[in-house]
Amino acid sequence: MRTVVYADGGCDPNPGPGGWGVVIAGPDGPIDLCGGEPGTTNNRMELTAAIRALESFPEGAQIEMRCDSQYVVKSVTEWMRGWKAKGWRTTTGEVKNVDLMKRLDALAAARDVRWTWVRGHAGDPMNERADRLATRGRREARGLPAPAPQAAPQPLPALSALPQAAAASAPGLAAPAPNLAPAPSLAPAPGPRTAPVPIDAALGLEVSRAAKRAGQTTSAFVEEALRLVLALGPEATARLRAELPGQPAAPKASPRSKPASAA
Repeated sequence: MRTVVYADGGCDPNPGPGGWGVVIAGPDGPIDLCGGEPGTTNNRMELTAAIRALESFPEGAQIEMRCDSQYVVKSVTEWMRGWKAKGWRTTTGEVKNVDLMKRLDALAAARDVRWTWVRGHAGDPMNERADRLATRGRREARGLPAPAPQAAPQPLPALSALPQAAAASAPGLAAPAPNLAPAPSLAPAPGPRTAPVPIDAALGLEVSRAAKRAGQTTSAFVEEALRLVLALGPEATARLRAELPGQPAAPKASPRSKPASAA
């Protein structure tokens, strides 16, 4: 089953401050990523959005990438093969944005990606969400506060903070956007204090799927797993992990030699 991803980017003016946004359709709800650059172009931000999306998945992952940029979709599905055969050159010179094109090509080649063009600003809620994230990234690149959301999007899953480590590690890019939903009119009841734990985005998706199969919320599933590991301790956990299919077997102690029998 393919994971659906929306990617969008843009500048205002073009060239000028730009932003990119990514929405990953996780099993518990969408996961948001965004960032921006103070001086760039529309096309570079569109390419960057697709690159950041693919970087969130391991090699071999099955993805449906939905973009409202024909420049991105046609570059990968129609034009890139010819560019590569000619040494990344066209009849007028080097391919534009060749650094991003090469990176996108390498990432897509290592994953099973289906590229789909969607019409922008046509009422697709996930595409609109990606557009709002790109606007947020562009404003942050200009040092402006994030804009108020136009509509309440779907709530983010409990693991929405998981891709932050990957996104924050990219130089010159803003941190992923928090939940875009407007603040409720009444303050929520205080809950238990929590702390975000950054892990790989692909692992976060696996945890979300496992929690769904167990009929639990993601946060409850993770908390139960952590308590079990802490209760078992590192040695018992390692032994159990070694007994799982596909895991290397734990080393066995060599048998003691038996004394020779009396003649």
